[in-house]
Amino acid sequence: MSAVREVSLAINRTHGFIYFVPEAAEEAATFGVTERGPAYFAFRSAPMGAVPWQVALATFYNFSPRAVRSMIGVWDAASPEQWQAARFASAERALRRVGAKLTDDEIAEARSLIDPVVAGADYAGKTLAAANASVALPSDPLTALWQQLTVVREWRGDAHLVVLGAHHLGPADCTVLQAATGRMPTALGRATRQWDDEEWDAATARLVARGWIGTDGAVTDEGTAARERIEVETDELCAALWAPIVDEGARRLASLITPINDAFTAAGTFDQLR
Repeated sequence: MSAVREVSLAINRTHGFIYFVPEAAEEAATFGVTERGPAYFAFRSAPMGAVPWQVALATFYNFSPRAVRSMIGVWDAASPEQWQAARFASAERALRRVGAKLTDDEIAEARSLIDPVVAGADYAGKTLAAANASVALPSDPLTALWQQLTVVREWRGDAHLVVLGAHHLGPADCTVLQAATGRMPTALGRATRQWDDEEWDAATARLVARGWIGTDGAVTDEGTAARERIEVETDELCAALWAPIVDEGARRLASLITPINDAFTAAGTFDQLR
């Protein structure tokens, strides 16, 4: 596995607990927002400011318009700054609950690796990454490290959208392909992305026509290869991002942050993804 892929996977895993921990729902509830969807969009959009739902739709890409419209009213419930503070509070509380502990030296070393990556990144066309890079870091050292990792996680996501577009893979299509390849449970994808039966079936038909999935909905060898090409091309776009610390630094960062994901996995945080 390339260093770019290794560190990208480690960062995505380390970042991802925020979407599943009860602390996030609890913090959102303090604003009177009790549904998971609107809270998700508010938390993730907050670095961009009080954007309309259409901007979130554009930047998140694989959600249906009906899913993203659910965020209407979240900026009335609380300001983006309050949502961002609540997201940090969620992360810090969750990190403490599961015992995701890095020593002070390990946090400092991880920051010495991730900080030059964030500082040296080219943010042209990287909307979510740039927004997250503009956010002031929280005082808790481990949560601050998590936010720096979030910047890079969103940078890769922004780059990934460029590749999806180049492959003419639309929002519903990429969701269906993700489910077919087993990268996302179908039930979770349908519940959270909210493509209706007609839209899901139309996306499936387009992928069948391309030979990427069969009529039974299972991914084909050609589809598996195509999905891997998309990841490889995303890796290629991300290669320059890691130039400040080269492959050795990227692999070391991946090793340093892995215990965070291990702690959340052991706590059952991701059981719904199995």
